[in-house]
This record gives sequence, structure tokens and C-alpha cells, in this order.
Amino acid sequence: MTKKPIAALIYDFDGTLSPGNMQEFGFIQAVGKTAEEFWKMSDGIAIRDDASNVLAYMKLMFDEARKAGIPLRRENFRAFGRDIELFPGVREWFGLVNAYGASKGVKVEHYINSSGLKEIIEGSPIAGEFKHIYAGTFIYNEEGEAVWPGIAVDYTAKTQFIFKINKGIFSAHDTKMVNASIADDKKRIPYPHMIYMGDGETDIPCMKIVGMFGGNPIAVYDPANARKKATAEKLRRQGRVKFTAPADYTADGRAFKLVCAIIDKIKADDAVSRL
Repeated sequence: MTKKPIAALIYDFDGTLSPGNMQEFGFIQAVGKTAEEFWKMSDGIAIRDDASNVLAYMKLMFDEARKAGIPLRRENFRAFGRDIELFPGVREWFGLVNAYGASKGVKVEHYINSSGLKEIIEGSPIAGEFKHIYAGTFIYNEEGEAVWPGIAVDYTAKTQFIFKINKGIFSAHDTKMVNASIADDKKRIPYPHMIYMGDGETDIPCMKIVGMFGGNPIAVYDPANARKKATAEKLRRQGRVKFTAPADYTADGRAFKLVCAIIDKIKADDAVSRL
């Protein structure tokens, strides 16, 4: 039996599937801050201590939750994820793409590659659609409360997950298999079978790697945000991405048409390679 080619759709989360940062749909309000206040404080920590922006926001979440008497357990984070706002069509998107892939003899897998928090994404309405969620996490004590950052994912750290998807590695702490030399025909998902969807500058290293190895980076943007659209167009002009598309995930949207066309190409290339 001929093995079906696998197409990997890899998504950033904030600004790509959701119009805002995931902390803004419940957590920030729970600690009595506005989004503007929270991110200004987070940036202040990073600038003051010349620290990672990601570690700065994780520390601020930890500190502000403790001040507000909010326990930071996995279930609390997941509860904040339930109210995350999603772009139009996102909930139905996965079924549409999976069905189209199946009709062409291509297996479709979906992955998250985010600088946000895995625990919050796990509480979102679309969590079950993903083969794996690569994102930041906390370390929890014996009482189940967050005590320390476990994984902090900045824009360069995100690139490691592209290599892990390529090799079929789902362990966050693995450093051996991801660096092992594996023949291209033994890798689980070839780079040309990858579609990377992101919205901004934190995605550039991943977009560049995917595109450099023959994959398909797409810059998506909120059509209501002129600045985001300009950023997407700039990424295309600079050769960082091959395509741009509004963050409209309905069957009539450009994103769906693009992904369907790429799936067609993946299938055709796979058939040629077998010959």
C-alpha cells in the first residue's frame, strides 16, 4: 500500500488564529490590568533587566497572579483559554482542510508554534485539532501550582520546532534526535510539505527556514488592521514569505484557496518523486 504524503500546517497563534494576545482574553482582566498596562509593564521588565520579552511576560503573569490571589494551575490557564477570540472560520477550518487533503490522498496534520502559553492554548475551543502544540510552559510544584518557567519560546527558539516537526519529534526537552543526522527520505515530513502561517516579525526566522528548504510560508493579517497588512506585504516583498492572505479561514477565503493549491502541489510532487 502506498504511503500517503503528509502536509504539515504550522501556525503561530496570537495574531494568526486569534486577533489578540491570548493573555488578553481573561487573564489580564482577572489581575485588574488593561492590556496596554500589562504589556507596558512587561516591556519595562525586559528593558530594565535586558531580559527576554517572553520570560518577562511569564514573570509578570506569575507576579500579578500572586498579588491578585489567583492560583496558577494548569486548569486555571485552560479556563482562560476557553474565551479566546478566533478569526472568522477558524473553528471550521481544520475540518475543511482535512477533508480536502483526504480527497487528494494527502494526510493533513496541524501544529501550533507559539511564543504564548501551551496551557492556555490547551483550553481553547480548537485545542483538539492539533497534532502537537509547541509553546511556552511553566514548571509546577507538587501542589500543581506554577513555580518557574519551563519553556520560553522566543522568535529564534521557534525554529527548533520546525526541525522537530521535520523529524517527527514531539519532546520539548529532546536535544539529541533533533540534532541527529537523518537521511532526507527518512524524515517524517519533508520541508516542501510544510505550510507555515504567521502574522509578523516574530515568525520571520521560521518563515525563512521553511521557505529556504522549499516549504510554503504564508503571512496572514487582520484585514481590519492596516499596519498588519503592511507588515505582511513587506514580508512578501523581502522574500520572507511566498504568499499573503487575510485572516479569513472560511471556505471562500484566500487562505483556504492557497492551502488547497499547495496540497495539490504536494500530491503532484509526491507522485513525481515515486516515478
